[in-house]
Amino acid sequence: MRSERYVTPDNMDLRCSAWLEEIRSGTRPRPWLTVAPDRCALLVIDMLRHFAHPDGRSYLPATQAVVPGIMRLLQRWRELAAPVVFTAHSHGVSEDTGMLGKFFNDHIRRGEDDARIIDELAPLAGETVITKSTYDAFHGTGLQEHLRSVGADQVLVTGVLTQLCCETTARSAFVRGFEVYVAADATATATEDLHTGSLKGMASGVAVITSSTELIDDRG
Repeated sequence: MRSERYVTPDNMDLRCSAWLEEIRSGTRPRPWLTVAPDRCALLVIDMLRHFAHPDGRSYLPATQAVVPGIMRLLQRWRELAAPVVFTAHSHGVSEDTGMLGKFFNDHIRRGEDDARIIDELAPLAGETVITKSTYDAFHGTGLQEHLRSVGADQVLVTGVLTQLCCETTARSAFVRGFEVYVAADATATATEDLHTGSLKGMASGVAVITSSTELIDDRG
């Protein structure tokens, strides 16, 4: 997959404002849906060295621009003692990779360096890390049961890749009865077209698209 540096830390605020304006101009407002951190789990999807470190085999340059937004959200959720869940995509050496194995010829192997969450976003002791082996973070992982056990009926999706693991997880959360929010400046993929196309698709029927800046500024 061709990966572009379609956004940088310096222009993220400007680019995100443009994305949100375009998305919201074609989407019905849903003011009754509002993030409430005490019942909203922050999902940090697959921010692994594989994708988010320059030495990763499938490095996405745009991840450099989304790490600050994810860090800000993590800091706020931790301050509020709100639920945080990380996912880490990987496959065991002898594990059947299923359709991913037919679609791609490179896989993140459990235990390798590329399978580690990047240092900037490292989970704290006691924070939940879900290991998954497909796009959907709910599939066969116990994530739904964990979220219900901590009283979460909302999810805020961040991480990579916007149109793959983030979008699939968002749609899966929706059909399971969770309110879904996606931070446009805290999700990334290979190209701007893929990113904005995915955000528009989710906004049309399963998620409220927001940003880390809006969420932090709205709460002081």
